[in-house]
Amino acid sequence: MLASYEGRAYSLTRPDSKAAVEHGLAAAEWYHTDIPRQQMKQLMRRSDWPAIPDTTIWLGVLIGSAAGIVASWGTWWVVPFLLVYGVMYGSATDSRWHECGHGTAFKTRWMNVLVYHLACFMIMREPTIWRWSHARHHTDTLIVGRDPEIAAMRPPKLIKIIVNFVGLVDVPVAFFSILLHATGRLTPDEHDYIPEMEQHKVFVVARVWVAIYVAVIASCFWINSAIPLALVPGGRLYGAWHFMLCGLTQHAGMAEDVFDHRLNSRTVYMNPISRFIYWNMNYHVEHHMFPMVPYHRLPELHAATKHDCPEPYRGFAQAYAEIIPTIVGQLRDQHLFVHRRLPETARPFRPDLHDIPGAAPAE
Repeated sequence: MLASYEGRAYSLTRPDSKAAVEHGLAAAEWYHTDIPRQQMKQLMRRSDWPAIPDTTIWLGVLIGSAAGIVASWGTWWVVPFLLVYGVMYGSATDSRWHECGHGTAFKTRWMNVLVYHLACFMIMREPTIWRWSHARHHTDTLIVGRDPEIAAMRPPKLIKIIVNFVGLVDVPVAFFSILLHATGRLTPDEHDYIPEMEQHKVFVVARVWVAIYVAVIASCFWINSAIPLALVPGGRLYGAWHFMLCGLTQHAGMAEDVFDHRLNSRTVYMNPISRFIYWNMNYHVEHHMFPMVPYHRLPELHAATKHDCPEPYRGFAQAYAEIIPTIVGQLRDQHLFVHRRLPETARPFRPDLHDIPGAAPAE
């Protein structure tokens, strides 16, 4: 089922995109674990209350650390406040735009919309662009030429991955995109997955964001201080490391062009602080199989599906012990990928996708 890896084109407007459609790789039927209907209804039930206290704590820590930055500016005491603020601004927002974008974080719609737009601004992901981009990511996860959110392509761009731990690629690219959209234009890839009727929303939001950034810069001159820039959008730079640390565990080095999330996604056990920041997205196999289950129910979903899924990774160390040698090895051999083994209790979906001919699984 895998296409040739030689000269793979990940662009949504290149030949691989057309080939993916022609070979039935686009909008395919994906495997999911069988869960009783009544149990699934319970797991999908939404509620405001888990997300309200989580959001209150998040915003409280964010505001408190921002106040600490202002109060300690110019001294070494500012460093711990910057570290905390940066993670709350530049990493916690990654999971919050994601969950609120799915509409599952809160039961009340306006709460999802409000937190979604706030988190999108902070993480610098334009709300309409990323809503449609992420919908495509779920429809065609790691399908080459279809998925616009493949972070570690083959061969991987290692320098880009490394410097993005401090946002040195993503942030300039985001600024360029915002300026482009403010002029009323989209990239060819964006034209591919954003419906025409939605495109005007991109332009309106981009112009609002440009006005905010201009106001931030102007305020720096007004008060003769770089504090406003350190807060907005500075936190997106120095606070990105945690979301990159978590985000790469999702799919990096996994099988492409398969219809089974057990083979192209990872579930990684994480510590309680990282789970709070990441809003349980470490249960990523489960999330992709059932994306409408709220983040606070993912541990329950994990318990209901683990008999059918590969063994979870026991923390960051175990996950990266596999990710790093795999993506480094892909510099030499683009056929290399992580071959996940299903437990004996799992139900095989497509044996030909479990043992992909001609591919060299990472050991």
